[in-house]
Amino acid sequence: MASAAPRSSLALPIRGEALALRRGGRLLVDDLNLSLEKPGITTLMGPNGAGKSLTVRMLAGLVEPDSGQVTWAGRAPDRARASSVGLVFHRPVMLRRSALDNVRYGLKAAGVPRGERRERAMAALARGRLEHVAASPAWVLSGGEQQRLALVRALAVEPEALLLDEPTANLDPASTLAIEELVSQAQARGTAVLLVTHDLGQARRLADRVVFLNAGGLSEDTPAVTFFDQPRTPQAQAFVEGRLVL
Repeated sequence: MASAAPRSSLALPIRGEALALRRGGRLLVDDLNLSLEKPGITTLMGPNGAGKSLTVRMLAGLVEPDSGQVTWAGRAPDRARASSVGLVFHRPVMLRRSALDNVRYGLKAAGVPRGERRERAMAALARGRLEHVAASPAWVLSGGEQQRLALVRALAVEPEALLLDEPTANLDPASTLAIEELVSQAQARGTAVLLVTHDLGQARRLADRVVFLNAGGLSEDTPAVTFFDQPRTPQAQAFVEGRLVL
């Protein structure tokens, strides 16, 4: 019996080519080239103001660069493929409905048949250890639970890529661990993850690759072990050592 043909990619590779972005007369992202091509965890790091969050928003198709281009699987981003690229911000955005319905809404938006949504949503909540709050309004959950719910909602549709903008900022250690477990599970299932983080310990635990930005430009793009053991630029060296990056 012939094997099934592999499913063509809707999102990967995600590529940003020669990206530049100005705001208020300031060049915030400068001639940046960055790609996300295969399963694994890439951490996007750098000092405050380096352009990390803006880069994520451009790659997600939420912000249009002033010059350069973003492509998903060779084409400009579009809403028809939006569910293939999961996006979670450091402040979770919750719909004013139950935790279960937050996940079901994401599945509906992705075109999942109605008859499958509840089962898939409950399975996703279980992976995030949130099944006990399925019926609770999302806005009454703790900050850590809301962030897990936002991530579970993004992962329930089985995206090819997952873009995370500091998802564990201001969370307690237990909530951070729960988020990291979900991210690792996603990577193990074949998702390409781009994770913005300031947390060197988190990057050491999770990253296969580190992209380091400074002053809006790409400073380093290396395997994680290389970045932490032998950073190539003075700015990256200072960052790894916990010194101020100037």
